[in-house]
Amino acid sequence: MFVDSHCHLDFPDLASNLNELLRNMTENQVTHALCVSVNLTDFPRVLALARMHENLFASVGVHPDYENLDEPDAQQLVQLADNPKVIAIGETGLDYYRLQGDLEWQRERFRQHIRAARACGKPLIIHTRSAANDTLRIMREEGADQIGGVMHCFTESWEVAQQAIEMNFYISFSGIVTFKNAATLKDVARKIPLARMLIETDSPYLAPVPYRGKLNQPAFVRHVAEEIARLRDTGLDEIATATTGNFFRLFRTAGDDYHARY
Repeated sequence: MFVDSHCHLDFPDLASNLNELLRNMTENQVTHALCVSVNLTDFPRVLALARMHENLFASVGVHPDYENLDEPDAQQLVQLADNPKVIAIGETGLDYYRLQGDLEWQRERFRQHIRAARACGKPLIIHTRSAANDTLRIMREEGADQIGGVMHCFTESWEVAQQAIEMNFYISFSGIVTFKNAATLKDVARKIPLARMLIETDSPYLAPVPYRGKLNQPAFVRHVAEEIARLRDTGLDEIATATTGNFFRLFRTAGDDYHARY
């Protein structure tokens, strides 16, 4: 069985067809999915989805691309995370690709999320794009290794992956690993210890081959696992077992549900 460790089922394109998406998950042996928050305005919608479906979980956080809003502080994030269906803080991090100029507000927001994660004991979901050095630096400065988490939709180098793993983080692969031009990422997928690997869709974005360019959904996470199995010359069951177990070890409160049912 598989777990989609990062998706956005509350986004309109997916939410309007939720029942079918949940059926598709079942048909493809995707047992659980983590619905990730990108801003606090829509967080109640994310949490409501998780509360309605026992195989869905939620996170709380503000994506680094969202600017010109009231900045969340650590205390506020801790309060919002005080729900058994909220299993992570994020997605948070740094993105220097889409935004330019003085991004100190982005770095301070990231720090608040790390402090919240440490305070509430729930792991981090980290987004980094064109900002690996500052992302790793802030993780070190704020003690992110004390709580751990996942580097989601990983697209960085093996060296960056190694540094994140040393700080108690998992590396999550999305549909990008199936793209023909993703040679560097494929190499990282071959090298990552299975004990530190997760898989995800980041749906509705980044649909894997053979659905590239179409609307993504959690059921497609199976294709990510298949590509990783091919790259590592191993069985699909090995990837499924490892990544599912890793998900429930990292997101410990979700693990209570997993161990009770499986």
